[in-house]
Order: sequence, then structure tokens, then C-alpha cells
Amino acid sequence: MPAETTLTPWAPLLSDAGTAAALELIWREADLLDRKDYEEWDRLWAPGGHYVIPISPDGGDFTSTLNMVYDDDRMRRMRIERLTSGNSISVAAAARTVRTLSRFVIRHRDSATVQLASAQVLVGHRREETFVLGADVTHRIRLDGDEPLIEEKIVRLINSEDAVNASGFLL
Repeated sequence: MPAETTLTPWAPLLSDAGTAAALELIWREADLLDRKDYEEWDRLWAPGGHYVIPISPDGGDFTSTLNMVYDDDRMRRMRIERLTSGNSISVAAAARTVRTLSRFVIRHRDSATVQLASAQVLVGHRREETFVLGADVTHRIRLDGDEPLIEEKIVRLINSEDAVNASGFLL
């Protein structure tokens, strides 16, 4: 009698080509951010994409609530300009970072997009101090073009309602 095959909760992540491509994009994004390659990171975004860091741990109406970050294409590029110009004090001593993303769950999948939720742990080091930031992250990835692109990234910091020091890097 053949052995019984059971699917683990992460099996759809690896067996679906579109979802696997989205995972590769998310891991590539983390690598680019850790290397501070912000221009290349910007090329991962679909036109009209939004990068959001809400203050509220709940809710989803980001246009009418206060957020730490709510960047469209123009604002994202302005942020990149500040981070790469060398004129900002926070950039002069920018933190070195290492991101780990795990606990991926498919929240939505159709022929054009996949929405993946994950946990992110970011360890940074700046001026002889090491810090850790934890967040729940949701990426909506567009799959219907030549290559997958980020349509939306929402980073919900676990301490978002507390005082969060300004960071000289992207989450």
C-alpha cells in the first residue's frame, strides 16, 4: 500500500508557480533593503503601488487615518531621494539591518494577484546599539505582467501605538 501523502499548510506556497514567484520577490525585496539598494527596490513596485506603515494595529482605511508612512509612487521616490542624497542626518549614520521574513500565509489568490501575510523580524545596528523590530507584513503582489510586482506593502509594527524612534531605513 502506498504511503499516504499529507499537505502541510505551506505546501500551496511552494506548489503554485505564481505564489512561489511572489515569495521570491518578497525575499529579494528584503535583500535589497538590507543592502540599501533603494533604486532597485523601487523597480519592484507596480505603478500606483502603496507602501504603508499604519499606527493602528487594526483597520484598513489608510487614506483617512493617520499612518507613520503612506507612500504612493511619488512619495516613495521622494523618500528614496532623501535616503540616498546624503543630506539627511539619519542617513549619514544609517543603521545596518538584517530582515527575516517567515510564517507566510496566503490571504488571497486569483489569476492576477496573490496576497501574502508574513512575520518580519528586523535587527538593526546603529551607533553601537542593536535593536529589534517585529511586524506583521502583508504584500499584495501583481502576477499578470512580465514579472511579479508589489502593488501594496503594509507593515504593522507590533509597537506601532508606542513612541517609535525615527528610522533611517525602510521597513
